[in-house]
Amino acid sequence: MPIVEFLAPHFAFLSEPTAWAALVTLVVMEVVLGIDNLIFISILTNKLPKEQQSRARRLGISAALVMRLLLLATISFIVQLTTPVFTVFDHGLSWRDIILVAGGLFLVWKATTEIHHSMDPNHETDGGQVSGTLKLSMGAAIFQILLLDLVFSVDSIITAVGMTDEIVIMYIAVIAAVTVMLVAADPLAKFIGDNPSIVMLALAFLLMIGMTLIADGMGYHVPKGYIYAAMGFSALVEALNMLARRRRASGEQ
Repeated sequence: MPIVEFLAPHFAFLSEPTAWAALVTLVVMEVVLGIDNLIFISILTNKLPKEQQSRARRLGISAALVMRLLLLATISFIVQLTTPVFTVFDHGLSWRDIILVAGGLFLVWKATTEIHHSMDPNHETDGGQVSGTLKLSMGAAIFQILLLDLVFSVDSIITAVGMTDEIVIMYIAVIAAVTVMLVAADPLAKFIGDNPSIVMLALAFLLMIGMTLIADGMGYHVPKGYIYAAMGFSALVEALNMLARRRRASGEQ
């Protein structure tokens, strides 16, 4: 009973319809924002040896969950990150903006590098040896997953604060979104790995997301609805192309 009495005040929001609406909205938002992260994780972990890929995805996503929960515990500090710290070209940059720009630059660099290796898989390394794919260790993969998740987490937490004051709702939304990511990670990675054309499309998505983060950090906000509509349309076109290729292949047999 003492535990129930302790938790009861924290879950009092369950009796309020507005709180339920905020919870559903936040869960959907976290899941949608998780798509960006999941695409990056799938491409990244597919560079690992086959036997390490699934484990790396689980470890990376689980570590990202712990980091997000810790960030929520410092929510009062996270909210202060929107205060401008210096000005560049008459635009006040906050720590949030700096994090977004840095994350966007990282995504652009990563996507560009991967596209280069996809287009020129037999390039020569500095030592004169031919390298077919980018080599990656599990530790490096998990570090990069956490690095990008930090960028998305800060942005999503600041957005969540504007939607609700209930910290419990934010915790539930984060846990629900990460659970979806854990379930979808392996099937999505397998699908991307089995379809080379999807890899290029996913890298293009990451490039676009990176540029959007940079623009947002510099004060030019691009509505996320436009981004996801463009991604959805591109995915539909690629799905039709895949269907057409399969029908042509079956017709030739």
